[in-house]
Amino acid sequence: MNEQKTAERALEQGEGILRLKPNWVPRSFCIPGRRIKLHPDDYYALGCERGGIDERWFSSTIEADNGPLTAPNEGLSFVVFEHKGKVEEITLKDVVAELELNIVGERLWNQYHEWPMYSKFFDNQGPLPHHVHQRDVHVASLGKLGKPEAYYFPPQANNCNRGDFPFTFFGLNPGVTKDELRQCLENFTKGDNRITALSHAHQLVPGTGWDVPAGVLHAPGSFCTYEPQARSDVFAMYQSVIQDRQVVPNELLWKDTPDDKVGNIDWLIEVLDWELNVSPNFVKNRFMRPIPVLSREEMRAEDYIEKWICYKSPAFSAKELTILPGKTVTIRDNAAYGFIMMQGNGSIFSSSDNGLPIETPALIRYGQLTHDEYFVTEEAAKRGVTITNPSKTDPIVMLKHFGPKNPDLKTCACGLHP
Repeated sequence: MNEQKTAERALEQGEGILRLKPNWVPRSFCIPGRRIKLHPDDYYALGCERGGIDERWFSSTIEADNGPLTAPNEGLSFVVFEHKGKVEEITLKDVVAELELNIVGERLWNQYHEWPMYSKFFDNQGPLPHHVHQRDVHVASLGKLGKPEAYYFPPQANNCNRGDFPFTFFGLNPGVTKDELRQCLENFTKGDNRITALSHAHQLVPGTGWDVPAGVLHAPGSFCTYEPQARSDVFAMYQSVIQDRQVVPNELLWKDTPDDKVGNIDWLIEVLDWELNVSPNFVKNRFMRPIPVLSREEMRAEDYIEKWICYKSPAFSAKELTILPGKTVTIRDNAAYGFIMMQGNGSIFSSSDNGLPIETPALIRYGQLTHDEYFVTEEAAKRGVTITNPSKTDPIVMLKHFGPKNPDLKTCACGLHP
């Protein structure tokens, strides 16, 4: 079938709202936390060699970088729609390539010629190794992009099981020297290199988040985390042993390192944004509490509550939208976005009375379709989407992820807060 016609048919059927298929990604070095609603029999659906499924990617036009066993299209989001009684699908990447600014808008298409971000849940029972996502300059020769990211800890996913270590290490302690870090990296293959002794762990709090620029070391804790990020999957692991029970392979220390730099410890140190890592103001500059889009009184009068939850990175932003029980609202944004449902059910409408169901499933089989994830084109976002919540008691809650430099995100002179 002609992809152009398929992309157009998908766009027309949803009137600018694209339904997305659940997009599961395994990680060989992680143990699933089992909070992303995948059926308990399916967390190792791809086999033990691939590792457990501990991530679900949203609005993704980039393939996962999971080594030589990576499956075709792994990490890519698929648009699904019905045609002549059958379900058809096409990658969001192909839809964007075919329909260009009709999907992401003129502003983003003219600058990036793609959808330049994605989001995910990462859901681990234990902590991840202290690691870094390289900056653009350090992976440019590999044809890759650096990866800033941010975290938000949805209360709905962290209301009971918070995993084995709900604390995240960020950066390095003020005063740590490059020689001290160099010693840790030189000891990577000799056992526990104790790099987290040079860092500080912060307790994770549901309903809050953190901004993590590229070049900043971090060892994410065991909360189920919503993570908007730039369109990239680069990283290097700087911690050799996790909690005395999990050894990190040496090749992950050198992942996404140019061939001529492999074995060069000084290069690993250069990859870091040193000033950000040792900043005494790290918490002040990187911690994020939700910020209401409007005053609470204004929003309640309109029957919804909307908050910025990720707002300190120029590469992306994110909101949490709540529709109060029994209400119907029309929400307008000036940029395209994807969203994932966290609570409730109802309908979402674009320009006609043909609403699409929005549901929050309790359990999902691997390969099963859902109605909990969509992508809203810029045109539809500007026109406004109408959301109906038929419940008398349960709010609808969704998380919305936007691309770079959201025009609705007004920043103050410091560039850190709306």
